Amino acid sequence: TAPVTLIEFSDYQCPFCGRHYEQTYKQIVQQYVDTGKVKVAFKDFPLNFHEQAQKAAESARCVRDQLGDDGYYMMHDKLFENQQDLSLANYKKWARELGADGEDFDSCLDSGKFASAVKADFVQGQKVGIKGTPGFFINGKSISGAQPFEVFKQAIEDELS
Repeated sequence: TAPVTLIEFSDYQCPFCGRHYEQTYKQIVQQYVDTGKVKVAFKDFPLNFHEQAQKAAESARCVRDQLGDDGYYMMHDKLFENQQDLSLANYKKWARELGADGEDFDSCLDSGKFASAVKADFVQGQKVGIKGTPGFFINGKSISGAQPFEVFKQAIEDELS
């Protein structure tokens, strides 16, 4: 029911996306999402030269499959907080640490159950003009790149007023 929608197209292996997560995303959540002013839609945009990005995105969806949206965002956070250690073995380890059933998770990830859904996000991003990551839309207005929190704050406040 939040009046402002922030859509983020991102890549778990992208260093600029990691910087956005560390420096800006958490502030947006604290000041706007947790207060009911902004809802976030996270879209996968795994760049083909980031060999871990596709499976990282699938792994978050496999956790969601078992643990819902809360589980998804726990895995999302784990992936960004451990960007230097992205690997199939770690996705499986982290999913278990978050409370997912290991066998079900492994089956989901190994089968590519969500590969086409991740690719669909990528295609959608291309159609709306995303060329690199991270890319954002706030109520349809584009913000490109890992901009400082103040840029997002201004755009959000403009939409709220």
